[in-house]
Amino acid sequence: MRDDIHIPTPPSERRAWLIAVALCLLGAGVLAAVLAGVAGSSGAPGDSPPAVLADVATPTPASASVAALGEGSRARDAAGPYAATHKTRVASAGAVVARPPSARRSASGGSLLDQLEVHIAAAWEAGFYPIYAEAQRVFGVNWLLLASIHRQESAFSTAPSTYHGLNFADCCGGPMQFNVTNGPLSTWDLVKGAFRFGVRPAAYDHRTARHPSIYDDYDAIMAAAWLLYSDGAGGALDDSAWWAAYDYYGHDVYGVEYADEVLARAIGWSQHGFCINCGVEGALVQAVYDSYGAPVMARYATATVARAGHARHARHRRR
Repeated sequence: MRDDIHIPTPPSERRAWLIAVALCLLGAGVLAAVLAGVAGSSGAPGDSPPAVLADVATPTPASASVAALGEGSRARDAAGPYAATHKTRVASAGAVVARPPSARRSASGGSLLDQLEVHIAAAWEAGFYPIYAEAQRVFGVNWLLLASIHRQESAFSTAPSTYHGLNFADCCGGPMQFNVTNGPLSTWDLVKGAFRFGVRPAAYDHRTARHPSIYDDYDAIMAAAWLLYSDGAGGALDDSAWWAAYDYYGHDVYGVEYADEVLARAIGWSQHGFCINCGVEGALVQAVYDSYGAPVMARYATATVARAGHARHARHRRR
């Protein structure tokens, strides 16, 4: 054989193996981060919540306005900075939610109520901050009130049935638990177009393929902001915010407790900073009830007495 014959040698596989090992390590790191709650959300752990509009003083009965003792926020629907814009107010179609709140008033100033059963990672909640901020910018509703309702309805979208099906009452679903059955125009039908008024974030978790959807975080939170705005809520955490929360739940005794707890939580956040996993102070819930809830609750007591008296009178006439 000739000595000058060139015999080809196979290329080295070392580089390919190094790339494969690096990709495996990267994949393992991402998986560990997801399981630890560090990744898996559009927001980064270092993201900050939107700016708090103002520190809110604890309400007192003397701070309740005349409107708070009247028929609620709907009488003031024509007012507000957005009344003359394309974002018109909508008329409420009834209760949005159907489950009783967890509020339990307490005379103990140090007690915390309604603690979260599952710890929520900061990275998970950070994914909602851009949506809260956009809803506040578009509709002028204090994002703390919006976040408090988000907390109340689905524990910041961590409830097991948040993104599929309806709730136990078979009426409401999604992060903000919108009623889709109280038609012919349901509450969701009235406000589902709210997403068109804002700028959808480029990326966020649970974005649906079609819009609007009660299961899309942006669609649902924007719709909730429009509904709260329509019921009189604005930047202040006052009687207007209480009535908006009361309207959001529905008009009954549970609705009073719901509004008390939602507003107390938002006020507490304004005073001490936004806290994802903190409970709400029992004394603050009591203060909100004394200022805004008690006059409404008194109406139910009066109505109950009146119905009982009417029933007794009817029985007497039949004798």
